[in-house]
Amino acid sequence: MLTPLVRAIAVAAPPPTIGDNTGDIDRLKKALAPKLNGSMPLVPYQRLSKVAKRFRAAGFTGAAIVNELAGGPVLVDFLPQLPPVLVGMALDLGTTHLEATLLDLTTGATLARADRENGQIRYGADILTRIHYAGKGDGLAELHQAIIGSVNELAGELARSGGLAQTEIRALSVSGNTSMVHFFLNINPHHLCREPYIPMVNAPDPCLAGELKLAIHPAAVVWLLPSVGSYFGGDLISGLLASGLDQQAETCMLIDVGTNAEVIVGNREWLIACAGAAGPALEGGVARMGMRAGPGAIEHVQIDPVSGDIRYQTIGNGKAKGLCGSGLIDLVAELYLTRQIDIRGKFRPQAAGERLIEGKEGRQFVVVAGKDSADGRPVVLGQVDLDALMRSKAAMYAILTTLANQVGVAFADLHRIYVAGAFGRHISPRQAVVLGMLPDLPLAIYEPVGNSSLRGAQLILLESQARERSLQLAGKITYIELNVNQEFMLRFSGSRFIPHTDHALFPSVPFFAGE
Repeated sequence: MLTPLVRAIAVAAPPPTIGDNTGDIDRLKKALAPKLNGSMPLVPYQRLSKVAKRFRAAGFTGAAIVNELAGGPVLVDFLPQLPPVLVGMALDLGTTHLEATLLDLTTGATLARADRENGQIRYGADILTRIHYAGKGDGLAELHQAIIGSVNELAGELARSGGLAQTEIRALSVSGNTSMVHFFLNINPHHLCREPYIPMVNAPDPCLAGELKLAIHPAAVVWLLPSVGSYFGGDLISGLLASGLDQQAETCMLIDVGTNAEVIVGNREWLIACAGAAGPALEGGVARMGMRAGPGAIEHVQIDPVSGDIRYQTIGNGKAKGLCGSGLIDLVAELYLTRQIDIRGKFRPQAAGERLIEGKEGRQFVVVAGKDSADGRPVVLGQVDLDALMRSKAAMYAILTTLANQVGVAFADLHRIYVAGAFGRHISPRQAVVLGMLPDLPLAIYEPVGNSSLRGAQLILLESQARERSLQLAGKITYIELNVNQEFMLRFSGSRFIPHTDHALFPSVPFFAGE
């Protein structure tokens, strides 16, 4: 049974009489209490006059709109009759892209889905640049307005797709990293990137959409998933909700790679997490031909070991525009297996042959010729892109090994490794193992969980248990700060080879010594 964040409750209260001088709002609360397990709802000051006026205009009979919050029910509106549909919006508040769904809160059905680029991109592709920008003049206000504008545009697109007015959206759940939540709430993120890396707030209390100038119903509740630290946001709490790792008897791991690589290991008894910069090269932020996982992105690559012919698959099966993270991982793993790059991630000209050309920034490997691409430009992999991937893959494995070592868990002891996001949806675990990005384990252990940030936000809209779990999880997780962890730096250095300097860690991967 669904227990949505917002409910429409039928109410019929006796009209006032000369002998009953109960105030309109008090009368409504009294009529509602039996349907709220005896709780008397609160009414926010900014909604007080509107609710009272609409209750009286409806003849003291109709539908109360109630936000179901942890502190108790909050009465925010009154309608003459039950609405035909009660709608909520779930939002994945990403650094580079936003993705959202419109849900029927009564049935849980998805009414619409949409995504768009984060409007803050024009102020900086990465979070650190934006944090510095926020500290200059009106920078924070500009960043706040940019993200609110993007969310409003997304809400408009969803409403049109669902055949609704934007003001029919009665709830918004938001899942994002700590920095994005600060920008969304217009809170100064200055201290997030400065030791001891403390957010202004980890668990923001719900507010009303009108307070943030969101273009949905002004009384819509805005519910933000809590964070744990500067680099561990509500999007990873969402990952726990979506995967169910926190309810498992066995020890499991969750990996979510975006702008950062966020990792958590544990079970229903304990949870330990960390995060680090390992994602930019995998999401189009570093590689010149890198792009987000969307139409035209090469997501899988195979290279014939004898002929050297390249076969690839694009998302949507159209002509190639570039490489998304999974395509980049596939390509580099295949280049290694066909010995066209060495263990350091450097091109071997004698093996790469005519596909290796000289570009403005050094050597480039032609994956797709210009005549076969979507825009007439060749899709290439440059040595600078390879170097960026080598750093990312080294950081990724160092994060995993550091965290596992901190809790005394061997990779072989893990029951399941959940891989979230576009990284998890499209990646070939085997190719990631070849590169030394993921541990050398049976492939059945790896389980993709898709956009777990969005899925967690959806659960927040629909289930009171998910809302309670999210708040409990934020206080249950032990967070390790890698920015000051010497062990991580040592493990990072040892991971900057394919698959690793210690080949015994990757027994299933061919090792080409002396190259």
